[in-house]
Amino acid sequence: MDPQGRDTMTEASTGRVLVVEDEPDLARLIRDYLQNAGFRVEVRHDGAEAVSAVRDFAPNVLVLDIGLPGTDGFEVCRQVRTFSDCHVLMLTARDDEVDKIVGLSLGADDYVTKPFSPRELVARIQSMMRRARFAPTVAGQPMDEPSGLIHQIGELRVDGSSRQVHLSEKPILLTKTEFDLLASLAAHPKQVLSRRQLLDMVWGDDWASDNHLVDVHLARVRRKLGEDAANPRYIHTVRGIGYRMEAPA
Repeated sequence: MDPQGRDTMTEASTGRVLVVEDEPDLARLIRDYLQNAGFRVEVRHDGAEAVSAVRDFAPNVLVLDIGLPGTDGFEVCRQVRTFSDCHVLMLTARDDEVDKIVGLSLGADDYVTKPFSPRELVARIQSMMRRARFAPTVAGQPMDEPSGLIHQIGELRVDGSSRQVHLSEKPILLTKTEFDLLASLAAHPKQVLSRRQLLDMVWGDDWASDNHLVDVHLARVRRKLGEDAANPRYIHTVRGIGYRMEAPA
């Protein structure tokens, strides 16, 4: 703590965080740690309030418990993704792979399993706020920055300046995470990028999570592009390694 009583465990942050957690003590603990780290924080305790709060508060990050009364966290995430591109960090009381996959498939960016360290949660949120994130090197070689560039691969156009994607002139709506993954692949056509490299590019090299995040989010990108994973046109799986972007022959 500094002389004013603020937590100096991390650098000061700016941004808005909405915490949706039905356990009042845990919600207060999360709020206090985030406020000490410099965030503006609002708290809600049920799913019905959460969706309205996202519209009104427009958070940069939504910390969302899955096990909410009434409207659960999965449904909240589904509704929020129809109008907001905020980062979503889901909280789950069980180390259940199914819960994680469902949450990610609905558009969450990551998950934390209870019990968790409030310091770790703050660090995760600060890492989210540093996006867009692209790794500086691949195999030790400098990489081009996808941000601000236009990449045309076949009929797929990825515009880093406007963060827009068009396929055959049709707009494709992606979340921040989905766009960053697609832009990272598009910036390096025909180059195989490992799951770990993509995780570092999009989530940051200090992201303490598993590579499964990449698979789930790219599955969503493929669906939005109308891709068949068994017979892909643009995003090719390199078994045991990662992914490669290539235009149809």
